[in-house]
Amino acid sequence: MSKASKAKKRLKPNKPARSYKKNKKNVVLASEGGKKRLIHYGEKAYGHNINKSARKSFRARHKCDQKKSKLTASYWACKDLWSASSPKKTTGTKGRVARKRRRK
Repeated sequence: MSKASKAKKRLKPNKPARSYKKNKKNVVLASEGGKKRLIHYGEKAYGHNINKSARKSFRARHKCDQKKSKLTASYWACKDLWSASSPKKTTGTKGRVARKRRRK
């Protein structure tokens, strides 16, 4: 049994979860109009939601207000990773959470 078929069985429709792919952040079993599609989205190497202006720039650049189909990765990136209501994380390189350095 492939990873994709296992993921389709364990995921609930339209509920994002952590992706099993090497370079992707999240996966979702998108369901719309009787169609279902497994979608991986978000680059693991890049941070996101750094501040309000970064979110605003991303949403304008990717035209997030026009994304309507749940069967696309861009819809889920706009909704889940870059929306105003998503959890805010200041992440460093490779998706790790940035830590404060101690002074010696």
